[in-house]
Amino acid sequence: MNKITIKTLSDACSPGGSSCLSSVTELKPAGGPQASVAPAKFVGSNNSGVYAYEKRFIDGKQRQCVLIDSKQSQLNRAEAALLSAINDNHRLLVTLPRIEVIYERDGAVEKYCDLELPHRAFDGHIRAGKFDGEPVTKNSIYRELRNASQSNARALFDISPATIIFGGWDASRASRQGRWRSIVVGEVIGVCANSADNSDDRYKEAKKGGARIDPVGMQVNLSPSVIKTMADEQRDELTKKKYDEIVKDAKAKSGTLISASRFGVGGIPPTLEALAGVACERIFRSHVLSFAALRQIRFSAGLEGDIACRALLAAIALNALARSDAELSLRANCDLIESSPTVVTLDRRSGTTEEFNSLSIAEADQLLEEALELAKAKANVMWNGVELSVTGNPDIVAGAVEDQDEEQKG
Repeated sequence: MNKITIKTLSDACSPGGSSCLSSVTELKPAGGPQASVAPAKFVGSNNSGVYAYEKRFIDGKQRQCVLIDSKQSQLNRAEAALLSAINDNHRLLVTLPRIEVIYERDGAVEKYCDLELPHRAFDGHIRAGKFDGEPVTKNSIYRELRNASQSNARALFDISPATIIFGGWDASRASRQGRWRSIVVGEVIGVCANSADNSDDRYKEAKKGGARIDPVGMQVNLSPSVIKTMADEQRDELTKKKYDEIVKDAKAKSGTLISASRFGVGGIPPTLEALAGVACERIFRSHVLSFAALRQIRFSAGLEGDIACRALLAAIALNALARSDAELSLRANCDLIESSPTVVTLDRRSGTTEEFNSLSIAEADQLLEEALELAKAKANVMWNGVELSVTGNPDIVAGAVEDQDEEQKG
């Protein structure tokens, strides 16, 4: 089977080249075929947790499937894999151009870059910050980046290639809003086991039991004054919402004993309330890299230079996928392993395709290095790491609260 090379990417990024490169891996529960998996959880209409089901064609038949990991989650995992390599001082990726926001909170410095901020180069944390004492939105470098378009994306490409690869929308801008679709998408789906009557139409979500055992006592009831004192002593560790609720409850129940369960003290009787896992006959992880989308973008570098820039973006995307695919860590109760080799397919137009070996991390690094060298030669591309360092607005961290209780998190 063939190997993906810089020529493969360059040919695909040239006019009339391949439309897409797809990567499909069949997975299975690490616990065996009898194990269920925990899909991605969403908030339903009544504010309760739900799973996302939809019909897909599997082996030519319409089947009920559940979304185990969404497109956005898969992109975030790919970005996190790149950021992890940067934090490990990977010799090449540490030079990847990016925007950084620096906050100071409680005497500690916090840094966030466009690989982790939700709107990437157009994120509100960047726009609210300052550069050399002036609002970053008045900075000429940042303004050029925001004015980038598909006909000339060079300013954005030189400072935040992640935005072109993973997408971004400058939604708050009054005019010239940048809208960048991601050039790579992906998901993990599970094919649900058929119901007893062999119909998928009435697939119901099961519930799982949960309990907490406290060796000191199943119940711990305290006076309102003790509850208030405990809340005051732990105030810095509690969310404002939880602290206010505890104090309000203590005042309202003066003269009676109150359960200390809000402090994590005491047991919880077994209940069937949380969503259970889903039984899946098969599980698929798939990614699609769109060369057709890449070919719509130009970088003011001439035909050969533009092709080299596109190939570099494709190489970054493939590097991110190689790294994230190597880490099958989704969430608790969703441990998966590969059940067969990854199938990588390149569209060759007119209904023809070509299969390639999947890239290892080492091979993806080599491909990225070759793509960068080509972009340097053809388009004078230079990688210097952080290209724009922004001082975060201190009022934002001062006003940041986390009201979501730990037990409510999916």
